Amino acid sequence: MLSRILAAVLLAVLPLPVLAQPAGTPIIIGQSYKLQSTTMGVARTINIWLPPGYAEGTQRYPVLYLLDGGIEQDFHHISGLAQLGTIVGTTRDVIVVGIETIDRRNELAFPVVTDAKLKADYPTAGQSERFRRFIAGEVKPWVEKNYRTSGENALIGESLAGLFVVETMLRAPRLFDTWIAVSPSLWWDNEALVKAAPSLLPKARGRLWLTVANERGMGVAPFAALLKDKAPESLKWIYAPRPDETHSTIYHVATLAAIRQLYPQPSQ
Repeated sequence: MLSRILAAVLLAVLPLPVLAQPAGTPIIIGQSYKLQSTTMGVARTINIWLPPGYAEGTQRYPVLYLLDGGIEQDFHHISGLAQLGTIVGTTRDVIVVGIETIDRRNELAFPVVTDAKLKADYPTAGQSERFRRFIAGEVKPWVEKNYRTSGENALIGESLAGLFVVETMLRAPRLFDTWIAVSPSLWWDNEALVKAAPSLLPKARGRLWLTVANERGMGVAPFAALLKDKAPESLKWIYAPRPDETHSTIYHVATLAAIRQLYPQPSQ
């Protein structure tokens, strides 16, 4: 009896052997590349999702350039939304180009001038202009050389990446024709970009899809008010706040709404 009790105790406390995993087939949703960048000084990761049937056809496609587009960032769920639209037939096919970020405050935010604490907390921040040159001079030409693009180009980002989207729309308005900014961090440096916007907005062009969650102090509402008063005819904008979402939940649902509205099937 004692030996049986001892055996039961040992079985309870000793780790069970690891079960052998069955062999499977990898699920491949795209391709990842290392793009050697002169501007950034290192190789940078670019992830590509292509619509079904791309390899067999000759069609050209709009391109959705996704900031924070790494595998461990937003590439999977945004490319999944593009795939969903293809499967159910609600949206046009697009190519998704995920641009991975490494130091987000360095790459996505502009220099801090007035907020001393922000500058002290994030001393590497403020190189968005360099990252913009990387996208304009290296990423976009590489994509256009290697893929059948239609010339329709959108830039999408959330939070600090949304700040980069709005800044790029204002400072490099011809780089993209569509801008999707989800809960952009327009609070950055005491809303410096919002304050600069009146002089920059006259050159804005294309389509802007702007949203914000149930957040205060983001600087989005004042910017939307500026759009209402000062946006030029060359900029078609949509402001669709989502008070039912939080900063951590808005991106997926807002992107689905944006893609459906900006890239509907022609029959819709």
